[in-house]
Amino acid sequence: MNDFIPPAKPIIGDEEREAVDRVLRSGMVAQGPEVAAFETEFAAHFVQGRPTVAVNSGTAGLHLGLLAVGVGPGDEVIVPSFTFAATANSVALTGGTPVFVDIEPETFTLDPAAVEAAITPRTKGIMPVHLYGHPAKMRELAAIAEKHGIALYEDAAQAHGASLDGKPVGTWGDFAMFSLYPTKNMTSGEGGMVTTATGEHARNVRLLRNQGMEKQYENEVIGFNARMTDIHAAIGRVQLTKVDAWTADRQRNAAFLDGHLQNVIVPPVASGAVHVYHQYTIRVADDRDGFVNALRDEHHIGSGVYYPIPNHRLPSLARYAPGLDLPETERAAGVVVSLPVHPSLSQGDLERIVQAVNALAKAGS
Repeated sequence: MNDFIPPAKPIIGDEEREAVDRVLRSGMVAQGPEVAAFETEFAAHFVQGRPTVAVNSGTAGLHLGLLAVGVGPGDEVIVPSFTFAATANSVALTGGTPVFVDIEPETFTLDPAAVEAAITPRTKGIMPVHLYGHPAKMRELAAIAEKHGIALYEDAAQAHGASLDGKPVGTWGDFAMFSLYPTKNMTSGEGGMVTTATGEHARNVRLLRNQGMEKQYENEVIGFNARMTDIHAAIGRVQLTKVDAWTADRQRNAAFLDGHLQNVIVPPVASGAVHVYHQYTIRVADDRDGFVNALRDEHHIGSGVYYPIPNHRLPSLARYAPGLDLPETERAAGVVVSLPVHPSLSQGDLERIVQAVNALAKAGS
């Protein structure tokens, strides 16, 4: 029997372990010099040196980022429904209202026409998700934001290193969040990075992550404990030296799948876009769930369905979207399958994936 090919595989090596040991030996394990160094290095690597603040999770990054730019009760933020719930949760946690709009079908990201139609006098900003590692339609969304005098934010949780027209994701909006969860393109074990357009916004995030303090016991605002530890930052700093090579591996793996898969719709890449393939997401029109089960049970290949229930139909968020109809979102939720594309795949693994997918897709066609 062939070994199981997992849908994702975090890569943690000896260098990460040595970095953790170095921090443990230092005695400085909470937020300290490793976090500060990680913030500087991450900013230089991904967002052209923008002010950057490390936090303890991607969700915390979205929440604090929104609070830092002034989103609160009475404000609306336009978001996709086809994504992980943290995007809309973060808006709701500020007391604001997530406004769900539809996606465009090619890249599963916000449809600019749907965004413009949803703008009201209460709209504070637009928060696209660079889903699966492909940048959203930022040219059009930036133009809409400027036209209406509203803000642009970015959920870049899955898009480390992605860009559009040479401009990195994370540099388009007032703030952006990158996740450092274990299955992301790089990890710190757990954590997030908030990149900001201004030093003032960055300072607000720093206050909010540390109980409202910049100086000990001088609490300026009501804040949270959302600090990253030096242990996590040390892991992230090592991963930062490896992520470009891993991204290149993902892109090569995706190119192989693009060239050999049949009877499924492979992920397109928009003109001017750099896709970093956090997920390699195909569309299987006929019995997607049966396809996923057969891929696992008959061929020992893992896959993922991200996301089977749109946010506007989740029990936690449905109250924000009574009677809402998002046809492209619903269609995508019923047909998407994410295949393994991670850097640990061998050439033999890729060939097995192609053979299995083609056999199942042909049988279902």
